[in-house]
Amino acid sequence: MNESTGFLNETGVIIVDVQADFTELKSGSLAVPGTDARYIETVENATCKFSEQGLQLYFTQDWHPAEHISFYTNHPGIQPMAAIEIDGRSQIMWPPHCVQDTSGAKILITVPQSAEIVRKGMDPKFDSYSGFADDGGHKTQLSNLLQRDGIKKLIIYGLAMDYCVKATVLDALKAGYKVELMVDLCRGVDPATTTDAIKTMEAAGAAIVRGD
Repeated sequence: MNESTGFLNETGVIIVDVQADFTELKSGSLAVPGTDARYIETVENATCKFSEQGLQLYFTQDWHPAEHISFYTNHPGIQPMAAIEIDGRSQIMWPPHCVQDTSGAKILITVPQSAEIVRKGMDPKFDSYSGFADDGGHKTQLSNLLQRDGIKKLIIYGLAMDYCVKATVLDALKAGYKVELMVDLCRGVDPATTTDAIKTMEAAGAAIVRGD
C-alpha cells in the first residue's frame, strides 16, 4: 500500500440528509433555500467522484415516525418554527418531514451498493440533528461503521448547514476525527445561523473547504 492509497482508505465521506423534504427541487415540506436541481446535480457529481476515488460513503437519513416530537402538528396550538421547552430542553417545532416510508424521506443522491445508510430520528421522543446520536444521547450505527472501516478523516457536506451538518461535524470532531467541511456542497436554513455555524465548526477544528 502506497501512502496515497493509505490516505484514501482512511478517509470517509458523510453526505448529510440530502432528502426530498429538504429540497426546493421536490417542493419539500421543509425545503432549504438554494436546494434546486443545480444544487442536487452538483452534490451528485461530487459524490460520484468521491466514490470513484474509492472513498467509503455514509449517507445519513432522517427517518421520523409520524408522531415525532419535533412536528408542530403533534402539539395543538403551536405554530411551525416556534421553540418550546420539552423536558428541560428547547425544541424547534418543524413541519412534518422525512416521515418513514414516504417519498419525502427519499435520498436524492445515488447511493452506491458499497455505501452505508445511517438512519436517525427514529425515536419519537427525541430530535436527531447529528448523524452520530440523537438529543437523548442514543447513538446511531455511524460510529461503529467508521471504526469498522478504519476511518480517521471525514469529508462532510449536505443539509442543512446550520442544523444537521453542524451537529454531525461537531460530534465527529469530538470523536477525534479530522474533518473537512465542503461549504459549497451545503445549504443552510437561515443566512445568519449558517454563518455562525461555519464559524463554530471552524473554531472547533474543522477545515473549511470552498469549491465543489
